Amino acid sequence: MKLVWIKRGINMHEFTLEEKRRFRILVAIVSISGFSQGMLLPLISVIFEQDGVSATLNGLSATGLYIGTLLISPFMEPPLRKFGYKPIIIVGGLLVIVSLMLFPLWKSVAFWFVLRLLIGIGDHALHFSTQTWITSFSPQHRLGRNIAIYGLSFGVGFAVGPLFVQLVEIFEGLPFIVSSILCLSAWVLVFFIKNEKPEVFSDSALIAGTWKRFGAAFAVAWIAFIPPFSYGFLESSLNAIYPVYALRNALDVTDLSYILAAFSIGGVVSQLPLGVLSDRIGRRKVLIVALAMGSLTFGIASMFETSVLVIGSMFFIAGTFVGSTFSLGISYMTDLTPKELLPTGNLLCGIFFSLGSLSGPFLGGLFIQLFDGLSFLILIALLLGSLSFLILISNPQKKGRLL
Repeated sequence: MKLVWIKRGINMHEFTLEEKRRFRILVAIVSISGFSQGMLLPLISVIFEQDGVSATLNGLSATGLYIGTLLISPFMEPPLRKFGYKPIIIVGGLLVIVSLMLFPLWKSVAFWFVLRLLIGIGDHALHFSTQTWITSFSPQHRLGRNIAIYGLSFGVGFAVGPLFVQLVEIFEGLPFIVSSILCLSAWVLVFFIKNEKPEVFSDSALIAGTWKRFGAAFAVAWIAFIPPFSYGFLESSLNAIYPVYALRNALDVTDLSYILAAFSIGGVVSQLPLGVLSDRIGRRKVLIVALAMGSLTFGIASMFETSVLVIGSMFFIAGTFVGSTFSLGISYMTDLTPKELLPTGNLLCGIFFSLGSLSGPFLGGLFIQLFDGLSFLILIALLLGSLSFLILISNPQKKGRLL
């Protein structure tokens, strides 16, 4: 056991003053990024639905964000290792800000798809760098707590985002302008922290190419990529397709904004408690229960869709269970992955999040067109239940046995 702890490179130190300052800034940046994403998905879905764009095309348009993430993913790790975390965050944040500013210039499904693709690239660069940085300097006994705070900050921003969709009724470009200004204010903070680079490889065999590192990380931590996939599916389908389904079932934009915010607020409320609980009893146990209860809650919600109050309450409860699955997945991946492969593991978390996010709008849009009389929430309940069962029957190896 002692050898394992040494090779994992884990220490029990608390944050230094520099690390505390860095952590606060990274958390602030992520919260504003969460806000822009939480606003952008339902905002564009509502605009396109009011313009008569089909549900399938609406869903396909939403995938631009996640296609961008997938396109850039294989190329992210080498520049991160070469230049460090800070330059990647700066470039990614700048790309997001400029893209948000361009939305009001020309309303076109194709043009907005390209802008969403660029935002996907920028957001992925920002999140990949920040979450890898945090996992690299967080002590093991506080990893779940720190990643929970990271997820909490994103969740708070994401919860507030849908509330600003209502600004579209004042001026269609106003939400984009507000979001770009907030992103710019957070982006400036990056210049006040010192740059660092990821830990170098101790095993020369692991240096041999991105795809071999992907294979090595996937072999030890594949089960930890299920939670980011599930959260990606949830985030994109609830924010890009559920608005279409809800508007067709006589909900108005204001009610929809509060329902979506309720889900995100539920995740905010439970993020830190679940993170601390996972430190104590293990990530796997918490994930199995969370996904199963999320499945049950969405299943119940599908039977009460005529009541805004009940649906909002069910979304809040579901959020408390599954709103933390992305951050729990990152923590679980960190438990299973050698420290030298943490950038690769974080990259794979982002890739699986994107795969879930891509499938969410497409399958969701297809579902409400093919099964007109069936509740959209049943699709979500079935997915979460299946993923909970998959984690239950899995038996991942501990990191220490592989070192």
